Amino acid sequence: MPLSLNYEFSDPKLLDLALTQSGVDNENNNERLEFLGDRVIGLGVAELLYDMFPSEAEGALAQRHAALVSTVTLNKIASNLNLFPHIKHTHLTAGNKQNVTADAFEAVMGAIYLDGGFNAARDIIRNIFSPLAESNELPPKDPKTTLQEFCQKNFGTLPEYAFSDESGPSHNPAFNAEVTASGKTAAGRGASKKLASLDAAETWLRLYS
Repeated sequence: MPLSLNYEFSDPKLLDLALTQSGVDNENNNERLEFLGDRVIGLGVAELLYDMFPSEAEGALAQRHAALVSTVTLNKIASNLNLFPHIKHTHLTAGNKQNVTADAFEAVMGAIYLDGGFNAARDIIRNIFSPLAESNELPPKDPKTTLQEFCQKNFGTLPEYAFSDESGPSHNPAFNAEVTASGKTAAGRGASKKLASLDAAETWLRLYS
């Protein structure tokens, strides 16, 4: 199936680069575009939420934003776009396929920004994220709060988080986290320990709740 992106690149090499994982090519890969695309998506989604929910306070907007730019949501978007079959990657495990796919979507958005400017990227972001934002009448709770409440209710205990050394290039480090609850563990990754723990909590809830 073709890539369902609804954008035609002036420079197709940018798209090819965005879909090339570092394990395939150590020098010409999508890590820098991922770094850029993460910021483009973040700004585009923030602007979208600012316009869509004019009466909401900063905290509510931040909760919506965190849910929309999470690895789980970006992976779902990438799946809907049929992105994964086009990614050039090395052998993947079930645990990192989601991250690779979400990262590739960020890289593609970075490539679109370079190819067509922020207006082009903004149009795609609004088309993709508007229906997702509209589907939640109330701001979603962050995954760590949801997991804590779930554990207190069902197990009478609190989840425990652990962090390992950061990985990735120096210009775009990734932090790794694990959360354990009721003897079950899930891993997460993010640009900070906070984001990594949120990702781990979201993964635990998706797998075990």
